[in-house]
Amino acid sequence: MNATPNSRLPLRCWAEIDLAALERNLRLIRASLPAHIRYVAVVKADAYGHGLPQTVARLMHSGADLFAVATLSEATAVRELGPGWPVLLLSPLLPEEDRFLATYDLSATVSTAEEVSRFDAVGRQAGKPIAVHLKVDTGMGRLGVWHEQAAELYQKIAAAPHLRLAGVFTHFASPDDDAAFTEEQRRRFLAVLRQCHGIKLNELFVHADNSAGLETMPGASPFNAVRVGLLQFGILPHPNSLLAQVHTEPVFSFRTRVGITKTLPRGTTISYGRTHTLTRDTTVAVLCAGYGDGIPRAVSNRAQVLISGQRCPVLGRVTMDQTIVDITGVPGVKCGDEVVLVGRHEKNEISITEFSRWAETIPWETLCSVTKRVPRVYRTTLGV
Repeated sequence: MNATPNSRLPLRCWAEIDLAALERNLRLIRASLPAHIRYVAVVKADAYGHGLPQTVARLMHSGADLFAVATLSEATAVRELGPGWPVLLLSPLLPEEDRFLATYDLSATVSTAEEVSRFDAVGRQAGKPIAVHLKVDTGMGRLGVWHEQAAELYQKIAAAPHLRLAGVFTHFASPDDDAAFTEEQRRRFLAVLRQCHGIKLNELFVHADNSAGLETMPGASPFNAVRVGLLQFGILPHPNSLLAQVHTEPVFSFRTRVGITKTLPRGTTISYGRTHTLTRDTTVAVLCAGYGDGIPRAVSNRAQVLISGQRCPVLGRVTMDQTIVDITGVPGVKCGDEVVLVGRHEKNEISITEFSRWAETIPWETLCSVTKRVPRVYRTTLGV
C-alpha cells in the first residue's frame, strides 16, 4: 500500500484508493462495449478526488485511449505522465493559455469562431497543427456551438490550415431521467454530422455523454468512443445506462478513527445549535473528522457510519474537525478504532450514493469535496 509523503504520520482520516479495482473496472467496461468503441477516461477534478497522477498512470497501463480533463493544469499533469495519449481539454481556454496547446500537444474544445482563429494562430506560430474537438450544443445550454450553426463552424475548422479536427461531441443534459429529451439531443447531433460535408467520422473521436450515446445506436452508428467518469471508479451514475449491467467495484473508501468515547446522560444536547437531544443515557464516540475533511454539515443528524461492522448514527451537527456518533449498541469501542464513512466493513457497506443522499447531493460533488487534508492511500496490487 502506497500513501502520501506524510504517510509516516498516524492516519486520523484518510481515503483509500484501490488502483487494482480501477484496472479491473476498465477491463470490465471495455469487455461490455463493441470492439471498435474507444475509451475516453474523464479524470478532471483530480480524477474526481481519487488523485490524478496515480489514477492516470494506472489507466494508461490499463488501456485508456484518451484522457479528458477540465483545466490546463490538469492537462499538463497528464501529459507529464506520458507522451503517447491524446489529452482533451473539455473547458474553454483563456487566451493566455492558448500557446500551451502546442507546447504540451493538447486537444482543445471548440465552441466559437473566435476559438478557431485563436487556435489556428497558435498552430501557425508553432509550425504544427493543433488538434481540436468540435463541441455541439444540442440542448445542454453550456459549452458548444448551437446545433443549428454547427455545420458552419465545422467548415471554418476544416478551412483553418493549422487546425486538425480530432473529434466531435455533445453532452446530454438528462440522460438518466428524460429519455425523450435525450433522444432529441441525439437526433440533433446526428443531423449535424450529416450536415458536415466532407467530415471523416471514422478518423475522429465521436462521443456523447458516457454510455448514453450508444444505447439506441446499433449497426452503423457514428459513435465510436465513450466518455467514462464515475463508472470507472465503481459508481453507477445513471441506473438506466447501457453499462448498468457492468458490475464494477468501488475504488474509493473514506475512513477515520475514534478520538474519544464517553457516556452522556439522557437530556444532554449535542453539538452546535443543540439540534439533537439524547432520549436515553448514551455512549458516544467523537470521530477525528468533520467538514474540514469532507463530511458535509448536511449529513448532520442523518448519516450513519460503520464501527465494528455496525451502523452508528451521527448525532447533532457535524463540526469542522469532529463528528459525534451513537455507539451505545456497539460494545468495546475504544480510542483509535477505525470508522468507515464510505466503504465496506465486514458484511455491511455504506456506498457513496447513500452517503450523497444524506448530504442531499450527488456522488460527483461528494468525491470532489473530500479535502486536501485527507491523505489518499493507494492500494497498488496488480489487477487480475
